[in-house]
This record gives sequence, C-alpha cells and structure tokens, in this order.
Amino acid sequence: MSSTSRREPPDLAALLRKRKAEEEAASKPRFIPKKERERLEAEKKAKEEEERKQKERARLSKTNDAPPNGNERANADYRSRQSNPGIPTGPKAMRQGNNDQAPSGNRDGYRQDRKRGRPNEENTRKDKMEKNDEAELRAKYMGPLVNQSTFSANKKRRRTAANKFNFDWDADDDTSRPFDPIYAERVEPLVRLGGYEMTDELIQRKADAIRRGDPETGEERARALLEQHERAKKQSERKNLGKHWSEKSLEDMKERDWRIFKENFGIATKGGAIPNPMRSWEESHLPQRLLDIVADVGYDEPSAIQRAAIPIALQSRDLIGVAVTGSGKTAAFLLPLLVYISELPPLTEINKNDGPYALILAPTRELVQQIESEARKFATPLGFTVVSIVGGHSLEEQAYALRNGAEIIVATPGRLVDCLERRLLVFTQCCYVIMDEADRMIDQGFEEPLTKILDALPVTNEKPDTDDAENPQLMSRYLGGKDRYRQTMMYTATMPPLVEKIAKKYLRRPAIVTIGNAGEAVDTVEQRVEFVAGEDKRKKRLQEILGSNQFKPPIIVFVNIKRNCDMVARDIKHMGFSAVTLHGSKTQEQREAALLSVRNGQTDILVATDLAGRGIDVPDVSLVVNFNMAGSIESYTHRIGRTGRAGKSGVAITFLGPEDNDVLYDLRQIISKSAISKVPDELRRHDAAQSKPQRGGPKKTEESSGFGGKGGSWQ
Repeated sequence: MSSTSRREPPDLAALLRKRKAEEEAASKPRFIPKKERERLEAEKKAKEEEERKQKERARLSKTNDAPPNGNERANADYRSRQSNPGIPTGPKAMRQGNNDQAPSGNRDGYRQDRKRGRPNEENTRKDKMEKNDEAELRAKYMGPLVNQSTFSANKKRRRTAANKFNFDWDADDDTSRPFDPIYAERVEPLVRLGGYEMTDELIQRKADAIRRGDPETGEERARALLEQHERAKKQSERKNLGKHWSEKSLEDMKERDWRIFKENFGIATKGGAIPNPMRSWEESHLPQRLLDIVADVGYDEPSAIQRAAIPIALQSRDLIGVAVTGSGKTAAFLLPLLVYISELPPLTEINKNDGPYALILAPTRELVQQIESEARKFATPLGFTVVSIVGGHSLEEQAYALRNGAEIIVATPGRLVDCLERRLLVFTQCCYVIMDEADRMIDQGFEEPLTKILDALPVTNEKPDTDDAENPQLMSRYLGGKDRYRQTMMYTATMPPLVEKIAKKYLRRPAIVTIGNAGEAVDTVEQRVEFVAGEDKRKKRLQEILGSNQFKPPIIVFVNIKRNCDMVARDIKHMGFSAVTLHGSKTQEQREAALLSVRNGQTDILVATDLAGRGIDVPDVSLVVNFNMAGSIESYTHRIGRTGRAGKSGVAITFLGPEDNDVLYDLRQIISKSAISKVPDELRRHDAAQSKPQRGGPKKTEESSGFGGKGGSWQ
C-alpha cells in the first residue's frame, strides 16, 4: 500500500472549529414566518395522528390473531401454527397435502428458525459488551456516577401498604364493657386532667352516678370509690403532694418547695449555713413593733432581695447582695440593722461621743439623703437618730447635728473622710457597716477614701476569718459585756474586680445573694434603641416622643456632658414642657430643689447626667431617654433602672450614633436577655455589635463625681 493511498486522520482542531460553528449556528435564534410555523404544526399533528393510527391497527391485529382462550402457552402454540402450517399437528394418516415432505420440511424450517434466532442473541450480547465498555471508559475518564437516586415508588408503595394501620373495627371484636372481664373490677380515677384532686362533693356525685347506672354491682363499686378517695386524701395530706408552697405551712415546706420558691423569685445563694428565705413578713422573725412600722409604711409583700437577705442578716452574717437597681435593697439592710442596734445599750451622755453604732456609705449626696429619709421612717418610731453627712453643707452644720450623738450615720466617702481627719467623728463603737452601690463608689474613684474609712473601724470586734464566722450563735454573743462582732454588708448591682478585692479584705465568710443576673436590667423595663446621629436630629426626635403624649410625667432625660444639661433643658422648655437639671456643678440646695420639684409633680422632665443614674428614686417614672448613650453598659443599666421600679413597668429609649460603637455589643447582649424587649435589625446587623471590642475602654465624660461642692473634697 502506497503512502498516497494511506488514510489521513482527521484534524482535531478543524473538527472542534466545525462543531463550535454548528453549535453557534444552532444557538442563534432563527426567525420563522407565521405560515411556516403553521405548516410545521400541521405536519407535527399529522405525524402524531398517523402514529396513533398505526398503534391502533397493531393493537387490533394482535386482538384478531389471538385464540379464543387466554392461556399463554396455547397462544404461543397457536401463533406457531399460523406462521408454520407444515408442522404436524395430528396423526400422519389425517394430514393433508404433501405428507411425505412435511416432516423433513418442518424439520428444515425448525432448523432455519433456530439459525435465524442466533444472530439476535449475538447482537444482544454484542450490545451488552459495548455498553459495558462505554461504562468503563466513562468511569475511567469522568469518574464514577454519584448522587444516583435509588428511590423506587413501587417499593415505597409496597412498603407503606404493608405497614399501614387499619382503623376499621373488626366485626368479630366485642367492645362492650359489660361483657369484658378487664372492666369488671375497674378502679375509677381520682385525678382530673388538670392534675388537681377531686373534691369530696365531686366524688360523692360520681358515686351516686355509679349506683344509678349499675343496679347490680353499683353499690359495691361506689363504696370502693369512696374508700379509695379517703385513703388518697390521707396519703396526700401526709406527703403534702399536689400543694403549692404558698398553701403549705412553714413546717411542711420541703427542700423541693424551697427550690421552687427560689426559682419563682430568681434567688440564688452561695455560702455555708444559709437560712431559707422568708415567704412573708410574718415569717421574717422581725420584732412585732418593727412589723407594725413596716405595715404603716406600706410594705405589703417583701421583694426578692428582702426575702433572701433579711433572714441571713438577722443571723449576724456578713452579706454581699447583688441585685438589679430598684429592687428594694434599702429596706433589705435597714430592717436587720434596726434589729441589731435595738439590742445594744442606748446612747447616753457617756457614750454618745464614741461614735455611731451603724454606718451606711453611699456614692452620691442624693442617694444618701434618700436613704436617710427612708431610715427615719423606721428609726424614729423606735427612738433612734439618723444623721446624714454629705458635701454641699458646711462642716459646722453637720457637727451640730452630731452634738447629741446618732445611732445611724449615712454618708458619702469624701465628706466622711473630712470629718475623720478633723476629729469631728470617731468610730469607737461602730459595729454595723453597710456599703450601698459599692461598684459605683469604686467607679467614681473612692477606693482610697473607702479604705481609709474601713481601716478607721475598731479591730476589737472584728470577726475571725474561720468557720466560726458562719455560726449565728457565736456571732450574736456579746464581747466584754456590751460589744458585739462587727457585721459588714455590701450591696451592689455588679461585681467588678476592685469590689471583690474590698469584699475579700473586709468581709468574713460572707453569704452571697444574687437576684436575677448581675448587671442586667429589670424585666419590667422595655428597652428601645434608635440610630439617630447629630444633636439636631435627636432634639427633633425627642420632641416627637414627648409630643406623642404616650408617656406621662415624670420623665428623665440623660446626657453625658453636664454643660449639655442646660442646653437640652432649654430646648425642652421651648417645646412647651417644664424641665429642671441635675448635674455635678449644681449646689446641694439646687439639687434638692430639682428633685423635690420632680417628685412633687411641679416639673415634668428631669435632665441629668449619670449623677442621677444611681439610687435616685423618683416615683412613677414612665420614660427614660438616653439622649447620649452611657459610656459603659453598667451606667446604662442604672440609667434605665430609674423606671420600672417597685414592680411597675417602664420604657427606656436610647439614641445611638457612630461614637457608641464600643458599647454596641454589650447593649445587644443586654437587650436580647430581656423578655419584653426586642433587638432591632439595625443593631443586630451592625458590625460593632458582632464581637466585643478588644481595645479601648468606655468613653470619658466631663461629669464630676458629685462631691465637688462646698466641703466636698476628701483630700
């Protein structure tokens, strides 16, 4: 064979170009005229009609060729005889035609039929081999086939049909109770679906119904029902099952009941030998005279912190109370304090200059005066004297108030250090110390004066740092005739490390009471946030909120910088509302007048800095507006805590801007934990709210600590 006659292989590149051109031509849209489309449609319909007719003719021909009976084997023999008439079908003598040639002819035809069938088998085998080769090549170059569904509708139908439950009754089943031995001695249930025990009256009616419905055995069944009910009643009374803790006496309370009680009020305790909380004022073990004063003041039910803290404090235990703002902490430490000093000798001319029996420390002047006012409600009827020492008043006035001595002193750390350094006051017989809002005092930089005050306390009555500090009998006894072990309590909303450091140094084996979760807002405050950038837009939005008449006065508006207080208050007055301001640059008289006007209803709106965010109790505040977001989440918590106090509901609206990115994560977390608040989508999707910032602290403000007035410095 010459080289010229050799067949050249096709050019792969040319083939690819040709295929690509064909694909592009096929992919291009081709315009078909209307007549052409109608013609194609007619041809398609004619073709489909022809195919249908052919299938119909084929079906009819099969039907006509079939034998009368439906046996499959007979059908096959019949078709064989039709196609091969020479095959013998009877005795040789009865055959017609060329009988001599028929057998050989039939055998030849049979052989030809068998030969004719071999190529079909070979073709089938060949097709199968080709398919196997294609499958092997596909698997080699393209990988095995994956994600091939093995679902079979027929298999599923068979499987579900086999296990399908039949809801129909069997005709042979007899479901009548009178003939069923299972119900012959059936015990009637004694409990309803709600889980409450049936009353005697209901049981009696049921027994009567049984007697009427079953004349034969009804009397016996009714008697058995009544007897079983009596046994169940006695057993229930013996075990006290099914009763709520409020329905039980104090002696019947079990460990499970106390656990449910604590869960209901969100009480968590930590420490050794902690007594159970009190369920009511009657079970508080307070003196009857003090209980009468509590009733006169209007305290109907104790709050959660009062239920847990008062029994512990009455056992002379040191205590750390962690509770949300507005939870009634003031009465929780005042009542045990009064019980404690009631057992001490009264002040006389001899010991009145030895100092107070009890010392209460608070971070701000307003909070001190508020505690003083509350303490006088309980102390004055008992004959005790309460004196406050705060900045803003001259030392001469406060020395004059101390001239006859005082059992209880309420003070701010700065001014109290001034009095100690000028020898106006000593703590020789002080044996009860309370630090209220301890975390706020640390935040305002009063760690050093607080340490000076605690170091000035006598050491002769200091508790031992052993297990004896948890023994109420040992801690309640007198030392040397009149002195008792000093009892120290600390109340706070959060527990930063510095507060823990002070507690570890000055408290002895304290019991820790936590109400709710530390640092969270109360559940009665609905928290709303709005992204409003710019002072002008915020003032406009504030005017819309105040003008909606949805919130009744008093209303508190918080700002970060004290010089903005007067500006915002002036704008609010232009809106037609009365407003007063409260910040660190105000004198003590101005602060007291501002709070008094808001409490008395003379002023609608109080514009304040964080000075009013801690402990200031303005009754029935319906709305708190954070015109500027607080620099820390702790300050935010105490700001919004001015509303929703004493179990009432309130709303807190906060304006946010780009400068608040550092607190957005904590803000999102605290709102998400509230049951009545919803995190807005803009805050949820904000980049700064996705993770806690690693660097940078809270924003610094120009707000003073509130102790810079006359005599307010402690240096």
